[in-house]
Amino acid sequence: MGSLLARGTGLAAAALGGVAAAQLLRSRPAQLAQMSGSTIAAPTAAGWVTDFLNAAYFARGPGQRDVDDLRLAFCVLTSRWERLGGRRLGALDVAAFHRAFGRARLADSPASPRGTLTRQELLIGGARLLGEWFPGAYADPQRRAYGIAFASPAHRKAYAPELRLRNAAIGPLTPPEVGPHERTWHTYPPVPAGDADGVVAALRAVERWPDYASEIGRFTPLRDRGLDSQTFEIEVCGRAAERAPLYLRAYVTVTRLCTREDRDDLDRYVDELNVALRTHAPDEPQPVPDGAVPVAAVDLTSHAGHFMGSACNRLLVYELEGKAYLRAVGTWDPMPWHLDRIYTRAGRYAQHAFWGMESPSESMLHQIALDTGGVA
Repeated sequence: MGSLLARGTGLAAAALGGVAAAQLLRSRPAQLAQMSGSTIAAPTAAGWVTDFLNAAYFARGPGQRDVDDLRLAFCVLTSRWERLGGRRLGALDVAAFHRAFGRARLADSPASPRGTLTRQELLIGGARLLGEWFPGAYADPQRRAYGIAFASPAHRKAYAPELRLRNAAIGPLTPPEVGPHERTWHTYPPVPAGDADGVVAALRAVERWPDYASEIGRFTPLRDRGLDSQTFEIEVCGRAAERAPLYLRAYVTVTRLCTREDRDDLDRYVDELNVALRTHAPDEPQPVPDGAVPVAAVDLTSHAGHFMGSACNRLLVYELEGKAYLRAVGTWDPMPWHLDRIYTRAGRYAQHAFWGMESPSESMLHQIALDTGGVA
């Protein structure tokens, strides 16, 4: 799988290779370093964290994988980080993880080949590492939030998501700046959802967004507030080569939220977006089809250092012929050469898959839809 927490310049250089990599290392090291890594684990933890996630998910056979096991593994890591008061996991923390998971990981059986961990082994190890309360807390929505399992509802209530800001690198907002005709516009396929109001409720419950993490990426809210004006940390995996994913970190903030509680505002938003696509990207599907009833729209605007450059992604919820749909629409400026190379080599597939163009296990939108009664 490669290094989950690869250092920024080396990670980007691996994606580019050759002369381009050398130019990149000379020209943009600080910016690219900001694009990689983790707010909960230091670079010294990269090796064992990668091994742990491999054991929980990536090293398992396709028929044995369940994306919720990957979410469970991330929850173990993030819960440990929270229990340490927000101190980033480091090299020395491997000892505690080895005591909790090492025996199961080294055992060999048909259900759990050597080097892997089953879901039950993850739960048992989590109990050894964090406390006997962990398996029950992970299964309890009242004790699981922000990708963390808490010992009690009171502990959950006391948690401040701003703790993650200690090691975040949030720059200024960077919405698209060039003229609309110079931007890239892309409409992703609609994802069928079970219930439009349920989807909107899921989006508003920002503390649950990590529960919809896919194989490719995850959103974690950073502020103690609802969806409006919320800032998210994104961790997205883009594969530069088989079993060598690149994990990039970026930040977005909700800069506009429209719902059918204000029908005029929402209809105006949708009309403007549909006109923009017809005018500037006529080959792209119309974001909200004719005859559909808009339900909600969310603008996610990038911050400096985002791997898409100056960008805005929109999440749309609408109903058509009695069915609900969730869809993403992206807009971004022409990328600087170093970002364009990374996007071409590693990011395009991840971007498309995450927003619904590939398998449900790779798409956050599919995970939301499944949770609200949709069909994969």
